[in-house]
Amino acid sequence: MSAHPDAGAQFARVADELRKTTFRADIVVREIPAPQGLAPFSIALAADVRPDDHGDSIYGTGRFVLLHDPDEPGAWGGPWRIVAFAQAPLEPEIGTDPLLADVTWSWLVDALDSRSAGYHSASGTSTKTISKGFGSLAAEGDGAQIELRSSWTPEEPFRPHVEAWAELVGMLAGLPPGSENIAVFGARKAGRD
Repeated sequence: MSAHPDAGAQFARVADELRKTTFRADIVVREIPAPQGLAPFSIALAADVRPDDHGDSIYGTGRFVLLHDPDEPGAWGGPWRIVAFAQAPLEPEIGTDPLLADVTWSWLVDALDSRSAGYHSASGTSTKTISKGFGSLAAEGDGAQIELRSSWTPEEPFRPHVEAWAELVGMLAGLPPGSENIAVFGARKAGRD
């Protein structure tokens, strides 16, 4: 018998709460297979900003994973952990801004704080990439991209956490809060993989 007999039911309740979250119309969120082996229970979501008919986005994407381990891994400081990712292409001039990485992290913190999403043990990296094409890729010109990988230990309720993540994905893509249904002029250059 499990040392935590209610853990599955508790996780199912939380996963259902996340699935019922509504997002702004220009950010499409869907459930995807969760990574295996990180925790006994997990749910993963993917977001694409204003995707095309094939589901691809030239504006930005993100991933959100909620992990639950009732044995409370020491590094988590609790039974829950969120692992999040967001990335977006940038104009090359913006990519050279020395404060860009700091601003990106502050957007996540601000989004969590604005929703009163309680959390602790936050960590992450903000990476900016600048690229230049050569040879057969020279015609693509210069490009830049910003990427934030983060994790934190959330406090309930969990819906404010997923809402904050979706806001971050939109912000990185150039869609500030309240800009739903506002045209985006000239898509930023898509980053290279």
